[in-house]
Amino acid sequence: MNASQSCPVSKLEKLLVATDRSLFSEGAIAAAITFAKHCSSKLYVMTVVETNPEYETAGAEFLQKEEEEAVQYLASLKARALEELPSCEAIFRHGDSASRLIVEEATEKKVDMIAVGRRGRHGLEKVLLGSAAAKVIGHAPCKVMVVPRAAQVEFKNILVATDGSEHGRTAALEAIEIAKRCGCSLTVISVAHSEDEKGKARVHADDAALAAQQAGISVETMVLVGKPHEIIAKTATNRGVDLIVMGAYGKTGLKKLLMGSTTEKVIGLAGCAVLVAKTA
Repeated sequence: MNASQSCPVSKLEKLLVATDRSLFSEGAIAAAITFAKHCSSKLYVMTVVETNPEYETAGAEFLQKEEEEAVQYLASLKARALEELPSCEAIFRHGDSASRLIVEEATEKKVDMIAVGRRGRHGLEKVLLGSAAAKVIGHAPCKVMVVPRAAQVEFKNILVATDGSEHGRTAALEAIEIAKRCGCSLTVISVAHSEDEKGKARVHADDAALAAQQAGISVETMVLVGKPHEIIAKTATNRGVDLIVMGAYGKTGLKKLLMGSTTEKVIGLAGCAVLVAKTA
């Protein structure tokens, strides 16, 4: 976002950035501060020290040290945010599940969006499988933006992926709203697993494109065949996309973690931020 840009996302009164205190959270932190500045959002910065009963007894001294470091880290992060924002609230929690605690805080504070980094401390060179970020996306009551470490969130060229599901339609409406606010380019992509399914994918893309046109947005559609996550991520890279918008679940709509889903795989491959829209 440039200095003159207004808030690109509708209803962003409260924003929570969850960090594991590693460098992989840097993109999310920078994006959250910028969003809060342009959207006049209340910003919460949060970190969690994960514990278990054995850890708390056998490693009590180490646990205390980690908690002290976490509190110091939050203080420095809050000070950083206050250089650009009028207010910022730091939240420190400890417990057996970072993702659960993050979702609890987001629910209690009624935040409109959670920002998280793509990978955590382990720095695994694969998708989010089993990570706290994936669980946050799966259970969050609001939209979630996943930001790679070096990514800068811009709103010039947006790609929205739809599969015709309720969640895909939610993502399309979210992307259309952003494009309308920012006057940016919008591309709708629908990926078929085979040539036989290409007709259905075309219908899904055209439905989203029609909604964009009715909102006065210039839109381009793409219907391709292959593995959806690979096609979406590759297309985003080739077209210099600034932001990918997707639904949390696909056609199956399974209310479970994102394990192995197209959205999770795209997040793992994409070089830009991914906004995961949530269906109410």
